[in-house]
This record gives sequence, C-alpha cells and structure tokens, in this order.
Amino acid sequence: MTDPLHSELLELAQEAARLAGELLRDGRPADLAVAATKSSPIDVVTEMDIAAEKLITDLISRHRPHDGFLGEEGASIEGTSGIRWVIDPLDGTVNYLYGLPTWSVSIAAERGGEAVVGVVAAPMRGETYHAVRGGGARATGAWEGERALACRPAPPLDQALVSTGFNYVSEVRAHQAEVAARLIPLLRDIRRSGSAAIDLCDLAAGRLDGYYERGLNAWDVAAGDLIAREAGALTGGRPGERPSRDLTVAGTPGVFEPLQSLLEDFGAWHD
Repeated sequence: MTDPLHSELLELAQEAARLAGELLRDGRPADLAVAATKSSPIDVVTEMDIAAEKLITDLISRHRPHDGFLGEEGASIEGTSGIRWVIDPLDGTVNYLYGLPTWSVSIAAERGGEAVVGVVAAPMRGETYHAVRGGGARATGAWEGERALACRPAPPLDQALVSTGFNYVSEVRAHQAEVAARLIPLLRDIRRSGSAAIDLCDLAAGRLDGYYERGLNAWDVAAGDLIAREAGALTGGRPGERPSRDLTVAGTPGVFEPLQSLLEDFGAWHD
C-alpha cells in the first residue's frame, strides 16, 4: 500500500519540478549572464537558478509550511514536520548558460535523513524521472505513459560506459583528470554530461553502466541517488561509506564494486 504522505510529497515535487522546468526553459533571457560565482570564478550562478529555487520553495511552503529546506542557492530552513526538501533548482548551470540542453531540476524529500521521494525533470529532453522509496523508479517522456526504470545487465568492466564530472577548483580538476586518464583504458568509454542528476537518471534508465564524481553536495545527488537505487543500481562513496563530497559512485550490480575499487586504488577521493 502506498504511503499517503509519500504520495503527497511526490505530487508536490512533480508539480514544483514541472513549473521550475517551464520557467527555466521558457523564461531564459537571450542575454543571460552570470549573477554570482561560488567555489571559483568558473563555478557560476545565474539569475534563473535563483528564480527557480524561489519558485520551488514558495510553492512547497504554501502547501507544507512546516517543512525544512536545503537548497543550492541558499534555502536553509530547519522545519518542524520531520520532512526536509533537498533542492538543486538548476543542475548543470554552465550547460544552461551556454544553451546546451543537458540540465535539470532536482527535488528530493527526506524523512529521518533518508530520501523518500525524488524527482528529476530534464525539460530539454522532455523527460521527468521519479521514485518513491521502496516503490521503484519511473519516467515519462516521448513514449506513451509512465515507463518503469531498470538498470542494464552488468557488462564486464572493460565494456562498461561510465560517466563522471569535474570540479570547478583547478587543483581538484587536475587530479580528477589524472584519475580519468588511468581509468579510461579499463572501460568502454567515459562520458561527461555536466549534470550529476541526469547522469544518475541515465544509469537508472539503462543508458549508462556506472557513474562517479568527487565534490558533490547533497542537493546534487539526493533525488538521482534514490532514482538510481530504486531502478536496481548500487550507490555509495568510498568502500563501506555512503555517497559524500569525498566520492560518489553508482553502478549496476557487477560494475559498482570493481569501479569503486579502482577509484579507491587511484585515490579518486583526494589530491
């Protein structure tokens, strides 16, 4: 039986992601410019990131005024209901700034520190992915109706297609390039989309065999991690740990452990 609370949270997350996605897709100014920078001069925020987060938090607060928030663009409210929303209003800001289509809206609802609902909308793909803890993962898109998501059967690691991302701090990025250079001869190939949330959803949809990245925050992965796991993927950080800023690893069973082991051997989690 579906938990009524989870159903309520899912419907609200889907509505917020849809509206934010429409704002970002249809309201993008022709002269869009950088509004601020974060970890480095190339780690940017646009006015649309800020506007999308406000839309999401305002909508959710109207329906659930006692919930907490953690948002990339500054939303931080403790809340008293036991529910916390973890929001990346625009995952893939640099792609968005340049007019590239790979960006998304990522919204997760946590209860007791665990994600129970996750929604990732990718408006330029016309796709939205969602999951409820224990209820599987699904997507809507160009096909008719909802489609259940399931990871690909695991290939040998040397036939695995793996995605990653790079940090905006130059020293960290240089180390990540060294790790990727050591890893790529051992795989089918490496991809780099620019949106962690979309990478995790592509893993869930069978479009990737694995994914890893260093330096991610909770809002980058909260929704995508749940969607990937509900589609049958394994996720973690360093061996025996949960995903963290040190390292996030995800993969189909059979790819996850050897990929995680190589990343540990290559020191992917430190300079």
